[in-house]
Formats: sequence, structure tokens, C-alpha cells
Amino acid sequence: MAFENLTSRFQMALRRITGKAKLSENDIDQMMREVRLSLLEADVNYKVVKEFTEEVKAQAYGEKILKGLNPGQQVVKIVNDELTKLMGETTEELIFNQSGITVILLVGLQGAGKTTTAGKLANFIREKNNKNPLLVAADIYRPAAIEQLQTVGSQLDIPVFEMGKTKPETIVKKSLEYAEINDFDLVIIDTAGRLHIDNDMMNEIKNIEKIAEPHEVLLTVDAMTGQDAVNVAKAFYDALSITGCILTKLDGDTRGGAALSIRKITNVPIKFSGTGEKLTEIEVFHPERMASRILGMGDIMSLVEKATAEIDEDEAMNMMEKMMSGKFNYNDLLKQMKMIKRMGKFSGLIKMIPGMSSMANMDKVDDKQLIYIEAVINSMTKDERKKPELLDRSSSRRNRVARGSGRSTTDVNRLISTLEKQKKMMLRFQNMDPSQMQNMSQGVLQPKQSRAMRRSKGKKKGGFR
Repeated sequence: MAFENLTSRFQMALRRITGKAKLSENDIDQMMREVRLSLLEADVNYKVVKEFTEEVKAQAYGEKILKGLNPGQQVVKIVNDELTKLMGETTEELIFNQSGITVILLVGLQGAGKTTTAGKLANFIREKNNKNPLLVAADIYRPAAIEQLQTVGSQLDIPVFEMGKTKPETIVKKSLEYAEINDFDLVIIDTAGRLHIDNDMMNEIKNIEKIAEPHEVLLTVDAMTGQDAVNVAKAFYDALSITGCILTKLDGDTRGGAALSIRKITNVPIKFSGTGEKLTEIEVFHPERMASRILGMGDIMSLVEKATAEIDEDEAMNMMEKMMSGKFNYNDLLKQMKMIKRMGKFSGLIKMIPGMSSMANMDKVDDKQLIYIEAVINSMTKDERKKPELLDRSSSRRNRVARGSGRSTTDVNRLISTLEKQKKMMLRFQNMDPSQMQNMSQGVLQPKQSRAMRRSKGKKKGGFR
């Protein structure tokens, strides 16, 4: 996942100062040295790193911080605020035409994911803003680009306008006429990318921009390109009226430098981020939420929004009541797994829960574990799913379930333990007051670890293999 190493390094740096009754300038210097190295390793632009660290240090050196109460937490807040400012401070909304057709032009280099992003964006706006979208295939150069957009459109039930290998400027002009006649109020144009910036490409894009007169010109950038993404953004910004950026592949093995550099260097706001391969996995970019994720403080708002969009309220309430009652069984666990899968990758969701990203082995979670869990539960009889105690009491039942699922008996035992732990955790939540819940949510920045976490260090990671 994006920022994984950066989050880990930031947490290590911030643990140097959290929990201390007093801070010295030397404490802050050591912490900031770690922060600077973390950002450089994440491929953040060196000018951005320099300005960021200088700004944090200037505020952290203040007498109010050094002599105030909870100085460590105040410094953490400064880091969080400066990270947010680095990525744009406020969420940038899309610009819509108040009457008539809204035109969005997607531009970028080849391989950045423009075609898939066009479909994702059309679907997102249709769901959130009740628009009737039309996709336009204006990439006539890349082999099968038109066919790919048609496939994406077909999967989402969104029409695609195409004219084969006709000149892109003509395709765009005709698509707008078609949209007008057929009552489409949103047109998203998928343009050709290149392996590098060249004059022919820029001239063609400029001509398309003049014809389309788009309300949004969105630059699609592969987050895995790091600092190179900033150079690409600058080149497009100089040639076109770029209104925003979409960062793709933020779910991949990326260091995240692009997200922390683009806004500062080019002043182009990041409006969306691609968070997975599914055509529903795109989300509005919230700088303050991303800053919290980077610091390992979770992102409850995004988690709630995902849950609201994907999970029926009555279904969720029934599940919660069942869990609180202590009668949670394997049927319920299976339903829970399916709910989680609808919301996206399990490893990504965990990082949105405050405190979870710092827990032992949480960075080792494999999404395939959900599939293995389903296989084990599906190998149980109806009675075994309803009555977990049947498996608890019988080793022969556990061995049979293991053989039927193709997993080991150890895996079955681990699942039994997982169900029991869930029951105990829900009982703990029932007995917690609001202040205890708040402390738990901030556990990522606490200097001391629980006994359970200390004991788990050095052990092999849990979960299904």
C-alpha cells in the first residue's frame, strides 16, 4: 500500500517525542532528522522536504511548545497540519456546468491509467451527482485503446462514443454534438498518452482543449512514478489549463512522493485518487484525511463513507446486535467477511482504523486470508456454523473441516480463536466509556505498547498462509 514505509518511519520518529513531559531542541532535531530521511526515501521532492522540515521546526521550537503541557502531542499536531497544507489543505470539488453539458478532459502519459480512470470517474459522478455520462474514445494510437474503453463502458453500463481511427479533434467535436442531441449532461474524453512529452502530442491536446472547451482538465498521474510525476505535471501545466490531478495506483507498492510533491511544486490540486483495480475504487482526495493516514492515525471518515456506500444500514445494525449479544457464529463471520470485501481491500481498510496500522503484524495482512477463511467456513456443516462450540469440543470435526477446505488443522484452530477473540473484543467495547475509546483511537502515537503487543514481537505473523 501507498505510504506504508513512510507511515512506519514517521511513527518511529514521533515516538521519540510523544509521552515526554518536556522537550528540548535536541529532541526535536533528532525527530526532524528522521522525518527528513523518511520523506526523501518516499521520493518526495527535495525542495518540498526542505521547506516542510524548516516550517515544522520553526513552529516546534516555539516557547509555547517547549514549555507547554503535552509538548509531544503538540508537535504531532504541527506535523499533521503541515502535511495537510502540503497536499492542499482543503478538498477541491469538481467544477460542473450549471446548465447543459459538463465536459471533462483526461490527459497524461501512456500507462498512467487514463482509460480505466475515465470509467471510474464517470461511474463515480453518476452515483454521487446524478449525471448521465458519455465516454469518448479519442485515443486512436494505442492498440486496443478504443476496445478497452468500450469494455469498461459495458461493465459500468455507460455508453461510449467512438469513430475508429478518425482524427481525434473530429471525434471530440462529433461527440459533443451527439451528447447534445441525446441528452447526456456529462462528457468524459479519454485522450492519447505518450511514453514521453513531445510537441506533436501537446499540439493535439491543445487543439482538443480548444474544441471541447472543458470545465475540467484532469491530469492522470501514476503515483508509482514518484518525483517524475511532478515533472510530468509541470510540462502539462505549462501547455494546458490543468484544473486538477488524479493520482492512480495508490494501492500499489508506491512510496507516495507524488502525492506530497505535486501540489506544492505545481499548484495543481489533487482531486481524486485511484485506490484499487475495481471500477468502483476511486475516491475524492481529502488532504487532511491523507495526512492522518500517513501518520498512522487512521481515517474514520473515509471508512464510514465506504461502509455507508457499500453496506445496507439494516444489515449492519443486525450484524452489530448479533455481535453485541455474544451469539456471534460462523454464519455471521462469513457475512462480515463479505461486507468487508465489498468495501475494498482488507489491508487498505485496516489502515483507516485509528491505532490499527501500528499493531504488530498489521502490515503483513494478506487479502487472500479472507478467501481462506471462507473456504474453511464453507467446509463446515450447517450445525457447526450455527453452534461454534461443536468444533471447540471435537478434534475429529476440526480435522474433517481442514481436509474439506484444503487448509491445515492449525488454520481451523486459528479461525476458532479469531471468532472467540471477536466476541471478547465486543464485550470490551460494551464496557468502555468514551474517554477509553478516545485513548484507544490515539494508541498509534503512545510511546508504550500493551503487553500483548510486546509479547507478539519476534513471533511469526499470524493469519492464514
